[in-house]
Amino acid sequence: MPKFHLAIMTVATVLASCVSVAEARADNYGAIAYSPETGAVGWSYDHPSRRQAERAAMRNCRGYAYDCRIATYFSNACGAVARARNGGWGADWGQDREEAESNALDACYNHGDGCRVVRWACTSR
Repeated sequence: MPKFHLAIMTVATVLASCVSVAEARADNYGAIAYSPETGAVGWSYDHPSRRQAERAAMRNCRGYAYDCRIATYFSNACGAVARARNGGWGADWGQDREEAESNALDACYNHGDGCRVVRWACTSR
């Protein structure tokens, strides 16, 4: 009987470690929604799916504007939105905040000048 209990405990330990490895590998998603008309933004981070992240960002943006759209999404990374003086804008993602902001500024300069980052967000992974 003791060998049976030991076998059960061993199996339980192995299964528990497999679950924690799977959880550690799970992706975190984030998104930024943007209103070109008003400049309103909504963002989210650390959601278990892209869809949930985008829904949360849209919900947060729609509280301030009717024309919100997903500007960028990201997984285990960061995203940013930049706006030009003339109302043009750009968005992108990167492995960290600096890269996301730089990429968003590059995208923005394709649509105007005097671009500045208006929102960034990062997942915790």
